[in-house]
Amino acid sequence: MSPSTSPPFPDDVPTHPLLIVDFKLIEAKDTLEIEKLRHAATNLGFWYLKNHGAEELVDRMFDLGDDIMNLPLDEKMEYEQGDTGRSFGYKASGANAVDEDGTLDSVEFLNISKDDILSYPTPTHRTYPSIVNDRMNSTVQPFLGVALHVMQVLLGALNDLLGLPSGTLAALHVDGEASGSEIKIIKKAPQTNGLPDDKPSLGAHTDFGSLSFLHNRLGGLQVLVQGNDVWQYIKPIPGHAVCNIGDALKIFSGGILRSNIHRVVAPPGEQRKYDRWSLGYFARPTNTVILRALEDKSSVIAEALKNSSDKFDTNTSAGDWFARRIKYQRINNRTGPESWRASRGTEFKPEAA
Repeated sequence: MSPSTSPPFPDDVPTHPLLIVDFKLIEAKDTLEIEKLRHAATNLGFWYLKNHGAEELVDRMFDLGDDIMNLPLDEKMEYEQGDTGRSFGYKASGANAVDEDGTLDSVEFLNISKDDILSYPTPTHRTYPSIVNDRMNSTVQPFLGVALHVMQVLLGALNDLLGLPSGTLAALHVDGEASGSEIKIIKKAPQTNGLPDDKPSLGAHTDFGSLSFLHNRLGGLQVLVQGNDVWQYIKPIPGHAVCNIGDALKIFSGGILRSNIHRVVAPPGEQRKYDRWSLGYFARPTNTVILRALEDKSSVIAEALKNSSDKFDTNTSAGDWFARRIKYQRINNRTGPESWRASRGTEFKPEAA
């Protein structure tokens, strides 16, 4: 379903406005646009990104996703991600929990590793359905190329805003070294059986990694604004990606950058009757990178830590952080509420459990 044929986003639901950041101006190092990025990244941690150059490729990736999800379930399950903490591969609806009560999720998705795309046709982590391979050169690799460029430019701008030496964040996200970075294609079927619109299909969470580059066809993404306990929709805007900060950048920055909690529920209004599709590229640090504040490299970060009770030192590698969060969302690994808590990121405070 193209955006032009989908029902409009309704006007009577609570939405949270996001700043619109122009990628071309960030690329050109425009001072005012970089200040806008700083404001977005340090407050809500979410923003719209326009002029990113991926619009046509996004449409082709959605077409690929539709063909993948229409494959027989037994064929898709040959590429199932499993319960060991590996993210790459297929996940069927109901394989994950969305809360500490063990409520099952209602989305299916395929995750394609950045490493596997870059090393194609030789797998780095795993193989994928043949339909992915058939469009690797025409669709998947070109989309990844744009996403990597977007991430490189944004990381560079954030690197400078944090007062880090040039290339510091880039050195923590090296192509060719194993990471959890991936393309995710997600489908959620229409809500049925009279379930409420606010029943999460993807539970409240912060993102695992550094930066997200997300494209939505319908509403459903919600954010929880700090100091406000009301979930608010992020309205999809055609041609605009939604970008947000993840846990890794929050930790590296000593809390200056905000990894905000969000979730996915049914699309609002008439949109709830349609399949909801989303496509994202999720940039994550190299697996061996230790997640800790970079105060030794930036006086800006060091100063922020002086006023923080959290020293942002996880003693954990990016790979282990990612695998833990994936593993304990899986319903097959559930032993009780403690499993869900073990899957949490920087939004979770053990003393609040």
